[in-house]
Amino acid sequence: MDRLRTLRVFVSVADHQSFAAAARRLAMSPSTVTRVIAGLEADLGVPLLMRTTRSVRLTEEGAAFLERCRAGIAEIDQAFETAQGKGSAPGGTLTVTAPVMFGRLHILPIVTEMLARYPELQIRLLLLDRVVRLVEEGVDIAIRIADLPDSSMHMLRIGQVRRVLSASPAYLERRGEPATVSDLQEHDLIAIEDQVDPQRGSAIDGRQTRRPPRLSVNSIDAAIAAAVAGLGIVQTLSYQITDHYAAGTLRPVLPDDLAPILPVSLLFQSGRKDRPNIRAFVDVAQRRLKNAML
Repeated sequence: MDRLRTLRVFVSVADHQSFAAAARRLAMSPSTVTRVIAGLEADLGVPLLMRTTRSVRLTEEGAAFLERCRAGIAEIDQAFETAQGKGSAPGGTLTVTAPVMFGRLHILPIVTEMLARYPELQIRLLLLDRVVRLVEEGVDIAIRIADLPDSSMHMLRIGQVRRVLSASPAYLERRGEPATVSDLQEHDLIAIEDQVDPQRGSAIDGRQTRRPPRLSVNSIDAAIAAAVAGLGIVQTLSYQITDHYAAGTLRPVLPDDLAPILPVSLLFQSGRKDRPNIRAFVDVAQRRLKNAML
């Protein structure tokens, strides 16, 4: 069996987390699939998969090898499609993930434009406030708001945000405006749960205050709504409260105490950057968001 087919078998087993399911998908016998994977592991000299009676999981070496396999196979497939004149227009399914609020505000308009422009394209948009592993979860493009480490993934910066403090005009009129971060010790703070250390108080731009929050919630929407209702000062990302600033329902607190910029990036497998679906998404995203302060 040729090496490329061997790698496709490995990718299928990893995708399905099952030798039997991969065998059905590839129209092969389970014993053949098992033999192919065993031969691949013997050639590499490392275990790629951990087998139990109930599941098949990637080893650390297997996960790294899978990323490289996907990228290489994608490059080869793209080369054939280009030579055959296929795949010049977006089509099929593109899976995109983004944080919930950012996706709703800034990625859904990109999706809307693409669906109107490309009739053969379907898009699966996953709005999740957690880090999604592209390879394991079958995602083509992820939008990340963070400083990203070097990896085998291709990263393209399309914008930037900051953490900001906000409160309602009524709250600031009632309690006064803090002049420094230390003044927050005298104010009511609204915290999102992953920003809170119960032993040390609330986190403000990575700095801990000693005063515990008056209210902590597990939803950014709820935290913003509480701030609009006058319950205290909330820390969010800048794009999350732009509409409230425009409407006057929230005002910036300590606007001169600027937090570091956080880049907004597209993340995708480097071997797929020239695929029509990804290329089209990148083009629209760059036009709408590139270098924007959101």
